[in-house]
Amino acid sequence: MRVRTPVRPYGYGMERPTKFHEHRYLGDKRTQIAYDLDEVQDASVIEELMAAETFLCFAPDTPAELRNRGYRLKQV
Repeated sequence: MRVRTPVRPYGYGMERPTKFHEHRYLGDKRTQIAYDLDEVQDASVIEELMAAETFLCFAPDTPAELRNRGYRLKQV
């Protein structure tokens, strides 16, 4: 049974992007950098990533999977 984590707002009171409400990490295919949506401080980075449509999520949604796919976690 999968335990759902509550959707937490990120950055300045904004909500997570609609497609990623159940995911914590969002990756940028252009730079191989992943962002932690629970810790993001600058929402403009995520907005730009969504506009460029160069994003992906990870399954399982863990830091180990980020590293396995060659991404590095960046705090924004």
